[in-house]
Amino acid sequence: MPEYGRNVQRMVEYALTIEDKEERTRCVRSIMHTMENLFPYLKNEESRHKMYDHLALMSGFRLDIDFPYNRPTPEELRYTPERLPYNTTIPLKYRHYGRIVGNMIQEALKEKDEDIRKKMIIRIGSRMRQDFLVWNKDNVDEARLCTDIAALSNGQIDCNFPEFHEAIQKQLQQKQTNNQQKGQNQQNPKKKRKKKK
Repeated sequence: MPEYGRNVQRMVEYALTIEDKEERTRCVRSIMHTMENLFPYLKNEESRHKMYDHLALMSGFRLDIDFPYNRPTPEELRYTPERLPYNTTIPLKYRHYGRIVGNMIQEALKEKDEDIRKKMIIRIGSRMRQDFLVWNKDNVDEARLCTDIAALSNGQIDCNFPEFHEAIQKQLQQKQTNNQQKGQNQQNPKKKRKKKK
């Protein structure tokens, strides 16, 4: 294990050559002490358990001592987790928005209350604008967002209501204000004080 270094590995190999079990156990305790000195923040009980597992790994599971914890086995430490069931069968229309926006649109289509649905559509438009800007540094306009929402919902969601336009315009104005403030800060940097010699 490279994080412990070559010297700790040599110490473990030396411990394997010791025939007396009590002496070997004392040697392993001193190795543990060295490992704790290398990583002083790992002095809690969980970390000690992990370091004993690392000792077993470094010795190729040949270290015969009285482990203070359950003796690890290669099968336990080399466990590979099950694969997560990702839904990759449904292709994405617009990859730059990701699957989350599609899920949000499906939830908005299920919503019966018109006010809540409008709020959801505004949130979807805001999210789509953010996702679009990750991949494209140009500013995205309202017409593009409305077209994409309509395409992703198969024409079932219409963004032509005043609250949507106001929310998007507010975001655009906020971004312009932030950009202007950035530009002013870059043009007028604070003068550095000269150090006295």
